[in-house]
Amino acid sequence: MPSRLRKALILSMLPEGMGYVERFRLAAEVGFEGIESPPIASSEERRRLRAASEAVGLPIHSIIYGGWHAPLSSGDPGVVERGLADLRAAMECAKELGADTVLLVPAIVNESTRYADAYTRSQQNIRKLLPLAEKLRVVIAVENVWNNFLLSPLEFARYIDEFRSPYVKAYFDVGNVLAYGWSEDWIRTLGKRIHRVHLKDFKRGPRQFVNLLEGDVNWREVRRALDEVGYSGFLTAELGGGDREYLRDLAQRIERIIAGV
Repeated sequence: MPSRLRKALILSMLPEGMGYVERFRLAAEVGFEGIESPPIASSEERRRLRAASEAVGLPIHSIIYGGWHAPLSSGDPGVVERGLADLRAAMECAKELGADTVLLVPAIVNESTRYADAYTRSQQNIRKLLPLAEKLRVVIAVENVWNNFLLSPLEFARYIDEFRSPYVKAYFDVGNVLAYGWSEDWIRTLGKRIHRVHLKDFKRGPRQFVNLLEGDVNWREVRRALDEVGYSGFLTAELGGGDREYLRDLAQRIERIIAGV
């Protein structure tokens, strides 16, 4: 049976000059079915954001936390504590907004952080928040990004499996792997571990992100692979924002991807 795929975009892609209700209404009118939000610190702003979501009937499905500023792989205890506190706040924000997912960049490998240390430290620190994840029923979704970490689908799958928790899953970014792999291969390897999907396209030659359907992603095979692994859920565009015409075109491009055209 074909997957049930739903079109979504990131809140920052909608025109900032509008209020929340107007932005959500615009997203719905051009064809989107979900929103991904950054963490919101203010309780009052969270209430306004959720009220807009409910008024329009457009769910906030995920919080795009990230974690670059305070990586859980750091050897500095102060940095790690800040990262844990911010991730905890993002998870609580997700709960308040009705989302069930927080996107996490789990580690950064660089001159000061060895790969092996990044692997061990990030797992140890993520495990500290699993009781909260279970209490809130919010999944920590680890994303593949250009952080010099989890550079193969086999390793990514193993990293997720080692938590032995339904509250640590994969947030798969279709475009990010084009620099060193094939999206459909990663999808087939990660399989049921995939909890959310980001949509980007990428040209290998100039190493440049481009609009959907204009790069080297094999979208037909990506669509087949999503069906094969039984993924149903949101496909969230992660691109620059724009006006109504741009957003409508983007929604139509995602429709073509879903249709396998």
